[in-house]
Amino acid sequence: MPSVLPDGEPMPHDGALPAHALAGAAERPLGFYLHVPYCATRCGYCDFNTYTATELRGSGGALASRDNYADTLVEEVRLARKVLGDDPRPVRTVFVGGGTPTLLAAGDLVRMLGAIRDEFGLANDAEITTEANPESVNPQYLAELREGGFNRISFGMQSAKQHVLKILDRTHTPGRPEACVAEARAAGFEHVNLDLIYGTPGESDADWQASLDAAIGAGPDHVSAYALIVEEGTQLARRIRRGEVPMTDDDVHADRYLMTESALSAAGFEWYEVSNWATSDAARCLHNELYWRGADWWGAGPGAHSHVGGVRWWNVKHPGAYAQALGDGRSPGAGREVLPAEDRRVERILLELRLADGCPLSLLAPAGLAAAQRALADGLLAPEPFAAGRAVLTLRGRLLADAVVRDLVD
Repeated sequence: MPSVLPDGEPMPHDGALPAHALAGAAERPLGFYLHVPYCATRCGYCDFNTYTATELRGSGGALASRDNYADTLVEEVRLARKVLGDDPRPVRTVFVGGGTPTLLAAGDLVRMLGAIRDEFGLANDAEITTEANPESVNPQYLAELREGGFNRISFGMQSAKQHVLKILDRTHTPGRPEACVAEARAAGFEHVNLDLIYGTPGESDADWQASLDAAIGAGPDHVSAYALIVEEGTQLARRIRRGEVPMTDDDVHADRYLMTESALSAAGFEWYEVSNWATSDAARCLHNELYWRGADWWGAGPGAHSHVGGVRWWNVKHPGAYAQALGDGRSPGAGREVLPAEDRRVERILLELRLADGCPLSLLAPAGLAAAQRALADGLLAPEPFAAGRAVLTLRGRLLADAVVRDLVD
């Protein structure tokens, strides 16, 4: 959840959506994102809408406390049921993110999931995911989550090297994420992801290879690997500005990406989105695919974003303000926008081009189609899918994905 909310029109007091947003809803999958905004400490690179106990002290009081957070979020799930009315769809995916969701008691996460089950029902094959900090779970906690209906878990590993974790201000110890994979498997989790970050200042090629080897050796069926983005306003950005640590350049990021693709493909993983690899179709993150394919999802929690039928809205950021709104019987929405057809077309290109099956060439305007022809000639798009009417990135195209997308949306 980004720390800065966009501008937009005011949100209705009751959160009501325009009638057109619900038209044809039965044909689209529905997911829920549940945001837990609490962290034990703030990582130096993090720009998400998260809060430590110190940051909340004296700012929102009891309303901002994590002790009663699950009750507050359940109220938004009930609001969602009222807003969506007689929408018949069972929920296809639930993703609990943060922050550190596992700072809450396992029973709290299960209760939040239970509210969605009670109000909407869950699809028979629903994917239920939570993120987890490796140091905030143990076998008993994981068993309670699994018994409560969670079937997928994502651990924030980031790196296997202590000095890299220190630069990122990560609090877990090397080796703990790998142990968590084994504990999650023992608890009965069907799908396990490890999140990695490459390009941290001071990280060497050997460090990154060690992280890849450790992640693969742990036995997850999904790996996400993201280039470090230094966000303004973060502690890491300030350290780089002061010259305490070096900035990693784009060439290093490209080299690390190639190392990632080589190591993961050799281990039986296939990319299905630029930063995500899975061992099978079943191991893919279906919730993220809802985002990438423009489906419907309700984001509950402070700062959470939602999208239903071309209407996007976002909640107030602070946990205290969020709880106050729901306690007063109001939507916690801070603003919304109704996406014009052109914006939806552009967003489809931006998101779908990142996927392994690409985006339809029919989405492109004449200038974008001409740019696609140039990208094809430059080896950035694959020729066989292109001939079948789809723009699909090659490996070289993935390295330059942002630039290719900019050209294609013209």
